[in-house]
Amino acid sequence: MARIKVMIVDDSAVVRQTLKEVLESDPQIEVVNVSADPIFAQKHLAITKPDVIVTDVEMPRMDGLTFLKGIMEKTPLPVVVCSSKTEEGSENAIKALEYGAVEIIQKPKLGTKQFLEESKVRICDSVRAAYLTRHKLPAVRPSAGLGRGMEREVAPKLTADVMLPKPDQGHVFVETTEKVIVVGASTGGTEALREFLEEFPEDAPGIVIVQHMPEHFTAAFAKRLDGLCRITVKEAEDNDTVIRGRALIAPGNRHTLLKRSGARYYVEVKDGPLVCRHRPSVDVLFRSAARYAAKNAIGVIMTGMGDDGARGMKELHDAGAQTIAQDEASCVVFGMPNEAIKLGGVDVVLPLSGIAQEVQRRAR
Repeated sequence: MARIKVMIVDDSAVVRQTLKEVLESDPQIEVVNVSADPIFAQKHLAITKPDVIVTDVEMPRMDGLTFLKGIMEKTPLPVVVCSSKTEEGSENAIKALEYGAVEIIQKPKLGTKQFLEESKVRICDSVRAAYLTRHKLPAVRPSAGLGRGMEREVAPKLTADVMLPKPDQGHVFVETTEKVIVVGASTGGTEALREFLEEFPEDAPGIVIVQHMPEHFTAAFAKRLDGLCRITVKEAEDNDTVIRGRALIAPGNRHTLLKRSGARYYVEVKDGPLVCRHRPSVDVLFRSAARYAAKNAIGVIMTGMGDDGARGMKELHDAGAQTIAQDEASCVVFGMPNEAIKLGGVDVVLPLSGIAQEVQRRAR
């Protein structure tokens, strides 16, 4: 199989070199150009013909957002935004997703061996995920099936077992009829979640969401959604109560679990290893919902590469929860929903435009 050709655009020589080394450690990826700024990069686009561009959004001479808009207007290509974790960098990265970027990664930096290994996994996975969207640009990126041969295993994938035991079907909780909605998404999920959440009224059941996104960017993402939706949206904090009219977004780099005390649902935000190659992991959230909410949960799995959430969706289904998957036609990448469907954990498959309405119908 031909390797994925990548162009790197960043004004930092250290970041350029680190990204190049990280990406070229993956035998499926080839770095074909390294540019210090967008103007230089534009001159080499036609020559190098990259499959994916990895770019910063804060650069001299031309900022990354202007560069991104120009790409989407003239020669649409999958773009991964590599941004700093500053407040301005986070907000610009979220804007880049609105302009057509498909993934956000945090700038790599020197650290422990574990940090560098995890960064390598995330960066290479993001480039592969972006590559799978290449036929869907520049439209509202409707759909893509998983490319054959793109599901390469880099390291053993830990399961949700490392965070909490499987649901105990014999455990009896204080009876409650309060519904809770749990949602998992990855590539393409930021816009899918916007469309989904904008449909909910102020008194919607409590919602907990895992969207694969780096640390510090989830706060800016939640803030953006809060300004667009009738419900309140915030980045989850440990012990936040899951209440009607509010959606909690799992913070990047922390696992988020649904817990229960009597009739009260709340979230636990905690550290832990990558689960199914992610932190936060959809599998961890879904397993906790199967364990502590069971038939009171409604699970939704959306667009994304890989299989995070598939096993958790099956556990939700087996615990009596109602489960919904986004259909292939409206997914940017049909990986996560497809894997959940294949495991038999999905009750109904719907286009993105119909999911919120179905969730509300089932929650009544």
